[in-house]
Parts: sequence; C-alpha cells; structure tokens
Amino acid sequence: MDNRVIQLLARSANAFAESEGLRTSTAIVVEQIAQSLHARFSFAALTRRDSSVADIIAAHGIAAADFRRLESRIAKSGLWRILDFSKPTAIDDLGADPVLKFLAFGSGSRLLLAVPIFSSGTAIGLLAVGFGAGSRVDEDRVIKILNVVSAMIAQAIRVERAVAEGSRKLVEENAHLKQELRERYDFRNLIGNSSQMRQVYDQVTQIARSNETLLLRGESGTGKDFIAHVVHYNSLRSKRARIKLNCASFPENLVDSELFGVKEGLKQKIKGAVWAADGGTLLLDEIDRLPLSTQVKLAGILRDGYLEQTGDVRSTSFNIRLVASTNQNLEAAIASGKFSDELFDRIKGFTILLPPLRERKSDILLLAEYFLEKYGLERKKNIRRLSTPAIDMLTAYHYPGNVRELENAIERAVIACDSGVIHGHHLPPTLQTAENSGTETRVTLASAVAAFERDMIMDALKSTRGNVAKAAGMLDSTERILSYKMKKYALNSRRFRR
Repeated sequence: MDNRVIQLLARSANAFAESEGLRTSTAIVVEQIAQSLHARFSFAALTRRDSSVADIIAAHGIAAADFRRLESRIAKSGLWRILDFSKPTAIDDLGADPVLKFLAFGSGSRLLLAVPIFSSGTAIGLLAVGFGAGSRVDEDRVIKILNVVSAMIAQAIRVERAVAEGSRKLVEENAHLKQELRERYDFRNLIGNSSQMRQVYDQVTQIARSNETLLLRGESGTGKDFIAHVVHYNSLRSKRARIKLNCASFPENLVDSELFGVKEGLKQKIKGAVWAADGGTLLLDEIDRLPLSTQVKLAGILRDGYLEQTGDVRSTSFNIRLVASTNQNLEAAIASGKFSDELFDRIKGFTILLPPLRERKSDILLLAEYFLEKYGLERKKNIRRLSTPAIDMLTAYHYPGNVRELENAIERAVIACDSGVIHGHHLPPTLQTAENSGTETRVTLASAVAAFERDMIMDALKSTRGNVAKAAGMLDSTERILSYKMKKYALNSRRFRR
C-alpha cells in the first residue's frame, strides 16, 4: 500500500474522529477519495426507510442539477441492485446506462466502481467513484480502498444513529419526568378538608401563577417543600429551571459560592443557585440558617435585581422567583440579631402558614388513605383499608413529626402488612404507647394477644356491618363464643351497623 493510500485512509479516519456530523465528515472523505484516486466524481448514498428515493449524504464532482437527478433516479438504476447482491459493482460504460447516463455527460466519466455500505450485515447504501474515459484504473486496488472507507462510513452511521436514539430517549424520559412531576405536584394532591387546609389551598391557588416572592412557615414535616413544588409546577415558570438549595447543608464559608457562584476572570468556576435559577424558581429551604452576611447580600440582590459573583467585577441582571421556607420564629431571630430585617421585609410579602397535623385532626384519615394507596401501588400490595383500631390509633396520636411522620408510619405499615387490611400491630410502636393509645406501658404476652384478638373481632364486625353471626363465621368461631368475647372487650355490634 503506497503512501498516498495511507494518507487517504488516515485523513478519512481523522475526518470521522473529529466528526461534526455524518454528512459533514462524509463530504470531506468523498472529496479526499476523488482527489487521491484521480476520479471525476465520488458520492455516498443510503437507503431511506420512508421513501423509494435515495439519500445522497455526500458527493464531490457532481453538479447541483445532476445531484438532484441522481438522488431521485439511482434507486431505479441497475447500480442499486448492489444492495441485493451485497458485492462490489462496476459499470464499464456509464454513458450507455439508461438511468445514469447523465453522470457520464455531466462529468465526462466512463467507468463507475461502487461498494456496498453494511450495517449489521445488511447493505444499507453504497460508496461510488467515477473515472474518465481513457483512465488507467486498477479496479481491485480501488475496490479495496473503497471497502475500507465504506467500513468507516458504516461505523460513523452506527455512532450517529446510537447518539440520535440516545438523544430521543433522553428527550422522552425528560418529558415523561416533567409530566410525572406536574402530576405529583398538582393542586388535587393537596390533601385535607379542614378549614386550615382549605385556607392554604386558596392561598396557593392565588399565589401560584404570580411572580411574587413566597415565604412558607410551619413546623418540620408540615409539607412546606411539597407546597413550594406545587407553586412552581403550577406557575408561569413551570417549564423553566427549578433550583432547590437547603441552606443548612453547607458550611458558612461555602454558602456564598453555592448561592451566588464564583467566577475567576472569564471562567465560571461555580455557577451558583441564583444564576442557575435565572428565569425560573429558586427554592431556599431553611432560609433562617443562612449566615447574616449572606442574608444581607441576598436582600440586596432581591432589591436591585443584580448579582455580583465572587471574583467578578461586573454585575449581572437576573430574573428569579424566590420561594423560601422556615420552621423558625423569624421575628424572634430578628430581635436577637440572627436574621436580617431587610431580608425579612423582602420575603414576607406573601406568607403561607402551614398548620401542624395535630391542629387538623379531621385530615388524618384522608392523608392516611392517600398514603395507603400510594405505597400499596409502589409495593404492589392489594391493601384495601385500615382497620377500626388502626384508625383509632392514628387519630389519637399527636404527631410531633407532622405529615411526614404519618407518611412514614403508613409506609412502614404497608411493608409489614401481609393481608388486605392494616391492623394496629402493623403501625410503629410510637403510636402504641400508653400516652397515645391507652395501652399498658409494659406489654405482656396476654395483653398483646388480647389486643390482637380485639382488633380481629372489630375488623370482622366492621366487615359484616355488625352482624354477629356472620362475623363468627368469618372468624371460624361460634356466635356464643364471639358474643362472650365482645362482652369481654366492651364491643357493641350496633356501633358497626351502617
């Protein structure tokens, strides 16, 4: 193999290695082929899945008018049968070919040599060159060179298709994820019929589609993070960035850079949450944990609408919507000098106070049933309902961890449950203490068995709507024994009649 051929193959490989796309790289390669082999023209053509017209991905030495003719006619020519034969093809007198003779007249060519381009063992196109009349051509040598280059083109096609498929899947997954988030944070997922939650719902509906800064206040576990996401995904900025930063997650010396970014000269070293959220929503959780100096800086950029990054002498305008949350008494923090009164003035414009769960007891059952359905689907368990004792235990508890604690309790119960009903013994021990459920502090075997028996009897009576005979049959017992047990546990069948 002479140096000229080696250089051709090296340049071809380099063109595909530095690819800016299949067509751009192939255009460089077919030009190199024509020049190195002293051919009048060269081109690469692929089949189209949706059309009988060929796709000429690159050509050299062919006039624009002839290029259009070639694209529309080549599939009707004898040359196209190379896809069926999967072998190199030669046309000795191109001018005599009834379909492709225009190439001979346009380029002065007589001999055409072509090799197939393979993908997964199937011919999907061809690479061809044309030589002028009287040219001395070593056909075997040319075909060997074309076979090597066609393999490079085939590899480039596989890479481009793989990248395109990956990009398509990424776009689909991204769209699917966004749709899931919109559904997860839809207004209908704000659970509760209590007056406090109806007020929260009204406030969220009012503020969501505005661009106002929002402050969410309430104890830990009351749902501030959920409300923040509901506001974003139901706002005019729902298709833009949503950046969340927990202000307690970073040491004081790193908070500024994480929030505002760092720039060294023209190079962006750390982007920063404010910069990343430009045009969208910035969610700042536990805003009270920001250092006082950072609070002052944040108040300034909220006031002016400009951001000065560390290491950058220029100011950059930005457009964000701030949603902040805290479980602390900010007024007391201001009085003690731990929170900036200027920042408080900037973020308190629209405030939503989320009530603790103990103050909206009427919502506990609704929330419990919502979480039961959610985790039942996740764990692929057909759990139909909560037993009456379990409901009593859930509603009697004071929930220091609020909605988050209730959710965790139901998730644990779903995992522990091996039947279609959640019973009291499936719930966490914290819900079964003397303070909350009236049971003894020290649980004996007898008391545990009695509690389980009482639970099963209540569940059977509920299922039969207070029919003692049917309940006895469900429990594989007799009506007399069940009546005795009901008297022992102070259960009245009338309570279960509906």
